[in-house]
Amino acid sequence: MSAIAFAAMPTSDAQALWNCGVDAYGHRPETMISDGPGHPCRHCLRNIDAGVELFVFAYRPFPELQPYAETGPVFLHKVPCERYTAKEVLPPVLTTSPDFIVRGYAENNRIVYGTGAVTPIGDIKTYAAELLSREGIAYVHVRSARNNCYQCRIDKVDKKEAPAYENASASI
Repeated sequence: MSAIAFAAMPTSDAQALWNCGVDAYGHRPETMISDGPGHPCRHCLRNIDAGVELFVFAYRPFPELQPYAETGPVFLHKVPCERYTAKEVLPPVLTTSPDFIVRGYAENNRIVYGTGAVTPIGDIKTYAAELLSREGIAYVHVRSARNNCYQCRIDKVDKKEAPAYENASASI
């Protein structure tokens, strides 16, 4: 099995919002109070506890607009949090549902047809590694199987350098 790395939203994207920035639609994020599980922070990849303030905003985890650049609602702690760093470990937000959509994308940031599958949480790492070993697949997204909301990205680990997504900004 190829080595993989789970990648949270880049800190630069989160900082933009924490510093009064706008989302992918040009709007300020809305503030909500978490009522418990079901509000996964895309930066620390943990659920936001009940009673804690959060941002909800439109997020597009792609570098440019194009037909496959899905945009959707996601959550972020309103108070800055540490970015998820245990790259090889299944993030806590991926243990809150029985399954997720796991789907491959090409270098041009377009869906590779035939790769999307509703995947039980115990199979996410194996399926992602299998996808990333295929020719033409640059990275993988994990999305909610119920609502298709973006959760995180998975990259193939290159022993020489960190995953590209760590330093690349999406469009918030």
